[in-house]
Amino acid sequence: MNYLFVVAHPDDEVLGAGGTIGKLAEEGNKVEVCILCGEAKARKNRPKINKLRQDLINCCKILGVRKVYLGNFPNIEFNTVPHIRLVQFIEEILIASAADVVFTHHPADVNNDHHQTSLACQAAIRLFQRNTDRKPVKELFFMEIPSSTEWSLNSSLHPFIPNVFIEIKESGLLKKLDALSQYEGVMREYPHPRSEEAIKGLASFRGCQAGLLYAEGFELVFKREV
Repeated sequence: MNYLFVVAHPDDEVLGAGGTIGKLAEEGNKVEVCILCGEAKARKNRPKINKLRQDLINCCKILGVRKVYLGNFPNIEFNTVPHIRLVQFIEEILIASAADVVFTHHPADVNNDHHQTSLACQAAIRLFQRNTDRKPVKELFFMEIPSSTEWSLNSSLHPFIPNVFIEIKESGLLKKLDALSQYEGVMREYPHPRSEEAIKGLASFRGCQAGLLYAEGFELVFKREV
């Protein structure tokens, strides 16, 4: 199976699904990542671009990601970009990766870039309806990003409610933390949601929800079977 993780910024892929990415790769699946804002210029304490690139490479190597597609959309300004540009960029990556399954941000996420990425990704997976020669996506999942998704304060939007739980076990959790540690300036001290203690706690909680030994939670919003 071909899996594609479409995210806004470097580190979103591992924060939202690092354990799952590592597990899917270990099982022999092709796992690729699409990052719309590769430079993350607005990030506080962001290292120089060459260091950030190396951090991304190191992270993805640990997780077993085969390829990373980088866009150059403006950080925390996706709302200033024509929607069609975001959609068409993702469509190109869907074609290049031949994705069967796509994971992306939840649309109620308080981070504007995450929100716009989700909307564009939802539109892009309809590509097969407009071009019948294109490979259809079989499944679309939303994921949660600690320190962002839980801040879905707009009560008019459907909040993130996981209905799929993927067991990553302790080994997968440790791999996720190792991958996260490659990104300079991302991890924080407890009780920040991006602290090691919080990451472990969330994996434990999601696991307990489904009777699993550490897990990541996702929301399945589209499934296509023939």
